[in-house]
Amino acid sequence: MPRKNICIFISVLSFVLSVGAPRTALAQQTKDILPVPASRDSIGTFRGVAVSIDAVGLLQRALSSYGQYEAAVRVNIKDRFFPVAELGWGSANTTNELKGTNYKTRAPYGRIGCDINVAKNRHDDYRIYAGVRYALTAFKYDVSSSTVKDPIWGNYIKYESLGNKCVYHWIEACIGIDAKIAGPLRLGWIARYRGRIHQSHPEVGEPWYVPGFGKKGSSRLGITFNVIFEL
Repeated sequence: MPRKNICIFISVLSFVLSVGAPRTALAQQTKDILPVPASRDSIGTFRGVAVSIDAVGLLQRALSSYGQYEAAVRVNIKDRFFPVAELGWGSANTTNELKGTNYKTRAPYGRIGCDINVAKNRHDDYRIYAGVRYALTAFKYDVSSSTVKDPIWGNYIKYESLGNKCVYHWIEACIGIDAKIAGPLRLGWIARYRGRIHQSHPEVGEPWYVPGFGKKGSSRLGITFNVIFEL
């Protein structure tokens, strides 16, 4: 009797395996045929180029006696790394009414660096950046005054120091955000903390305004509001 039960069990098991095996093979073949969804991180290395202009500098230059015009080109690598080059033109023409001193300069400046998209979903329409810049400008400035008192005669004479050469190097730590608005248009801002690396200036004194860096004695913090076209 036990031998008969064992034979029945083996027969049933063999039937089950013979029926299940073709189904398993068919499922495996179907799985192999169906396309596997591509990972979003498998996108190409080059994701495009963006050009931008700074609206804050335009507004500042229009409403005050100093400021800059600035544009940038940024390359998108895998939506993670964004090498960037920024080029601007800074100028100032201001007079201290109390001292009667005029300061004038205008010159180009440039920055190069890289931003990293630190957002959790780096393929989103919103990006959060952390980055760094190296900046350089070489410029000349003029200082003049009509209210300098002669130490001997006591009268007021005109003073001029023209074509003073200066070179300025600095670095910037940056954080920012931008978002897609419609089509290729994006808007965003970048906050910057500037630190001077090196400067050279004549004996007449430090410049009142440095193109791209800002005013002497002002906060090292700055901000740009960017209108971006991503291609």
